[in-house]
Amino acid sequence: MTKITAAITAVGAHVPDDVLTNQILETLVDTNDEWITSRTGIKERRILKEEGKGTSYLAIKSAENLIQKTKLDPKEIDLVIVASVSNDMPVAATAVYVATEIGATNAFAYDLQAACSGFLYGMSTAAAYIESGRYKKILLIGADKMSSIIDYTDRTTAIIFGDGAGAVLFEPNTEGLGLQDEFMRSDGVGRHFLKIEAGGSMLPASIETVTNRQHFVKQEGKQVFKYAVTNMADVSEIIMKRNNLSHDDVDWLVAHQANKRIIDATANRMGVSEEKVLMNIQKYGNTTSATLPLLLSDFEKKFKKGDTLIFAAFGGGFTWGSIYLKWAYNSN
Repeated sequence: MTKITAAITAVGAHVPDDVLTNQILETLVDTNDEWITSRTGIKERRILKEEGKGTSYLAIKSAENLIQKTKLDPKEIDLVIVASVSNDMPVAATAVYVATEIGATNAFAYDLQAACSGFLYGMSTAAAYIESGRYKKILLIGADKMSSIIDYTDRTTAIIFGDGAGAVLFEPNTEGLGLQDEFMRSDGVGRHFLKIEAGGSMLPASIETVTNRQHFVKQEGKQVFKYAVTNMADVSEIIMKRNNLSHDDVDWLVAHQANKRIIDATANRMGVSEEKVLMNIQKYGNTTSATLPLLLSDFEKKFKKGDTLIFAAFGGGFTWGSIYLKWAYNSN
């Protein structure tokens, strides 16, 4: 019996038109372009400003971009997963609304939340469904409107995050391409280092929590940086070693775009040269669940069938992991 693997067969993306540059941020908080660029690698980010439009809008647009490029019939989609930390509203799943709006009327849908590792965890989930043989077409979307949960008077977070979305289609493959291996981890020690304090069951919304600005992302940057540098590099090295991959075997490093120094440290541990490291953090900042699919969209034309991609991500909670995937198609 031929082994079924889960391959990415299409990519789509969407970012808002409005640009928030470092120069604009200089007028909002005590910072400057040189400081931001040297410490993060970020020059600008995209912000969704239209009133009444949330994360679902970004997700829908990225899905529509994929559908338009591939002429996919949305009714063929079996499952829609939306990875996000900025869902439209509590309780009602954003993915359900997205599936309906794109015409995926034969799909079931749900949200997945693992902070900045959300899309990576979604890849693992989608692949398991495909490999089981139960489903044939799974749409995985990473989307976040981070501007909705960022305090633009807090320079520790205001400089980092942006809005965007990316989508991929997973389908069965019998050529040995697609997802080959994964190494996923989590540790609750990170619960207090990167969080939104209020709005959950422990501390419901109140006049006091709003007044205290407790509904915005807070982070202890030094702690998050320390854990991210170590763990992203560790899991990427582990995935290479257990699959007998040398740095020459790796064609592309697809790393979560949180901080250029973290990406560089991961690449150095893997021994991967600079030209193999995909980076667009300078354009978008950290779009949380959307960074990995936005990378795939921006660099899709560079990928060749059979290329070895190593994915790596680290997020709040803490969550982190690495995936080894073989690219399944030539895009040009």
